[in-house]
Amino acid sequence: MPRWCSRRPDPDRRPTTSWPGFGRQSRAPSWPASASPRREPPSGAVSPTGRATFGLLAAVGALLFGIPVLVLLARAILGGALGASLMSRVVLDALALSVLTSAAALLATVVLGTPLAYLLARRRFRGSWLVDTLVDLPIVLPPSVAGLALLLTFGSRGAFGPGLAVLGVQVPFTVWAVVIAQTFVSAPLFIRSARAGFQQVDRDLEDAARVDGAHEAAVFRSVTVPLAGGALAAGLVLAWARALGEFGATIMFAGNIPGRTQTLPVAVYSEFQAIDGLDRSIAAAAVLVLAAFGVLVVVRWLHWRALLALPMARG
Repeated sequence: MPRWCSRRPDPDRRPTTSWPGFGRQSRAPSWPASASPRREPPSGAVSPTGRATFGLLAAVGALLFGIPVLVLLARAILGGALGASLMSRVVLDALALSVLTSAAALLATVVLGTPLAYLLARRRFRGSWLVDTLVDLPIVLPPSVAGLALLLTFGSRGAFGPGLAVLGVQVPFTVWAVVIAQTFVSAPLFIRSARAGFQQVDRDLEDAARVDGAHEAAVFRSVTVPLAGGALAAGLVLAWARALGEFGATIMFAGNIPGRTQTLPVAVYSEFQAIDGLDRSIAAAAVLVLAAFGVLVVVRWLHWRALLALPMARG
């Protein structure tokens, strides 16, 4: 028998293992019986102190946004200002004018904004980036700057003012100025939302409708608009809320004429400056806050419905 077959195993000899990528064998790692390998925490782990700091900052931010609104509503409701001042002629006239002009601005937004949003979503042409930028510009412009730009455009000494005067048309400091100002600052919100909705529509469904013999208008009305309906509705609600709360461009371009151009936001400012108008100012502001809260609830509901309808449309 060969000598290596009769060799007894050494009890003190450690087992060896072969590691990938190496030709020779090396000893397997070993640890003391009473110790275990140390595990390092993941590199992305957050310490308890970091989590506490993050949560504290989030709570402070939530309180910063919520407390002033709650204080305003509490003062208006519990203090009796809302119930008493809603009977004020000034507040009621301003509310009626705001609803009327914001509805007209919404109609103009749909008529002018829908084709523009569809064009930006489906067509690429020379200078499209410039048009896209100009559409978004009113969102970031200070409202007072927007009002001054409109006044320089449609005023008596503006770019189009003399031509409008020949036709006997005066725009500044009229109800039409209110509608134009509200449309100017609110339409970009609808256009952005509608553009995103049109971009998400499955074009295969539109092509299938064309194969079935539908013309372009029927495809747009029966396929494109229903599939983008959630985004369109959300954009409309946001645009209406922005028009209802418009202040800076309105007071610069339309002025502050009670019963004629004094919208609800302008009435808040005007009544706040009056000696005995604080309660009416608080009441008007509370109405705007409640309207804005309702708008956000509707927008979130429409977004939720759109998310639920998306898998069904794809299926």
